[in-house]
Amino acid sequence: MAILAALGSFVTVIALFALYIWSNDKKMKAPPPNNLGSKAWSNKLIHDTYERVSTNPRLLEGRLQPKTRRRYIVVGGAGFVGGWLVLQLLERGEDPRRIRIVDIRPPTRKDLKEVASSVDFAQADITDLDALLKAFQKPWSFSTSPGEPEPKLTIFHTAAIIRFFERHPSLLSLSDKINLEGTTNVINAAKEVGASTLVYTSSGSVAVRRSSFWLWPWQSEPKYFMQVLNDDDGILPKKHEEFFSNYAVSKLRAERVVRGADGSKSGNGVLRTGCVRPGNGIFGPGGDILVDRLLREKVNPTWVPTVMQSFSYVENCTLAHLCYERRLNELQEGSKNPDIGGQAFNITDAGPTPTYGDIYTAVNILSKGAATFIYLSPTFIMSIAHLVEWYYVARHLLVQSSLSFLGKLFPAIRGDVIFLQPSMFSLTNVHLIFDDSRARSPPEKGGLGYNPPCTTLEGVCKVILEYEKSGGEVVDRAVAGHPEPTTLIFDPTMSEKGVVEVVEAVEKISNGLKVDPTKAWN
Repeated sequence: MAILAALGSFVTVIALFALYIWSNDKKMKAPPPNNLGSKAWSNKLIHDTYERVSTNPRLLEGRLQPKTRRRYIVVGGAGFVGGWLVLQLLERGEDPRRIRIVDIRPPTRKDLKEVASSVDFAQADITDLDALLKAFQKPWSFSTSPGEPEPKLTIFHTAAIIRFFERHPSLLSLSDKINLEGTTNVINAAKEVGASTLVYTSSGSVAVRRSSFWLWPWQSEPKYFMQVLNDDDGILPKKHEEFFSNYAVSKLRAERVVRGADGSKSGNGVLRTGCVRPGNGIFGPGGDILVDRLLREKVNPTWVPTVMQSFSYVENCTLAHLCYERRLNELQEGSKNPDIGGQAFNITDAGPTPTYGDIYTAVNILSKGAATFIYLSPTFIMSIAHLVEWYYVARHLLVQSSLSFLGKLFPAIRGDVIFLQPSMFSLTNVHLIFDDSRARSPPEKGGLGYNPPCTTLEGVCKVILEYEKSGGEVVDRAVAGHPEPTTLIFDPTMSEKGVVEVVEAVEKISNGLKVDPTKAWN
């Protein structure tokens, strides 16, 4: 009788837990409000857009700023955003001898190795100020007439380490080392060589607020489930626990260093600075880990198809950098437009804001069904994420303590499993609409004059076209500024792939098989 009672209690608990998961999932998967005005991408729209882009793949034709004949240093120029900046500078007619890539490693992208083969490269880690100064001070290959001053210098700083999966304060130094200290070094080196303009790649995620997804039965949705974010500093989180992750904290700290340097002495002149905050998810050819990854993995587990978010196609993103550079240059040339130095501007794609589901549909259709999607329970996956975080943080604290020898007995988490932590949910399981109306305002009204030519769907089509053109070759992303393997631009499919690794490990254990320690744990 006691056994039956215990069994009944156990079944009741399991049933209640399953009911909670079902109810919580329903709330977490709620679509955005209808009044946002976005419609799901239809099959016809997807096919028509693909045909149009395949006919004319030069999406930025006629949209680039005129050449300036300045010198350019692109910090992180071997990477994704930095590499596209180099390509756009060349496309608009800048002298390749006046462009320099400064990065931790040489370019590996095929387009950079071909089109930008005559662009100078200087190797440097941005955490090493002496090495950075040496790279900045390296003589240029072009020559000027006797007595003629060297062309003015612009710095684009795109290097970053993106540890979006960490939120514990004790781990913040791992992000600050690159994003804050590295950026401070870039500013100091820029002043040392007399740069007059510097544009920094920040992140729209600095304004994203952390949410909680363990909901009470009477709660209808998570806190901050819908976030419409402009670039007003007044809406930024104030406390560490309000930011979605350490990455956002470190990027905002770096942004403040850049903005604070505006108008400071630089060589014999002054340095004008500004920051670009791309909407969540920069994607595009040349190392894309959103669409490319979906195509490469074929079977993609996910739990965010209903989530609506503003994306930034990479050519739109770099175009915004060039717009800001031009505005800052014009101010130094006596422009009467409002002074927008030392500010930060949101930017995103043209057109209505899509959902992840829209992107999945387009990838599935245009890959002719090769890329498929498995939809999982967000609540169940979130419970795994908390276990991963608990282990990850506990091991880190133990390694840093006086009992560090004990911490080293526990294997470090490796592979995509490391991305499956709760901070990821605060970025991917909320609807994020980035308002870039200020950037799109004309210069005479204090804007950048940013007019993105590409919609997110057009960007997705461009990635698929390039993927097909390369025969399915995917460029491995090497994020500029630091050699660590976890320096990846955020992509939810990385954590989703981590789920597969966890599930496979559990299945192997349940079958009495040995788990490969190099797969998920090492």
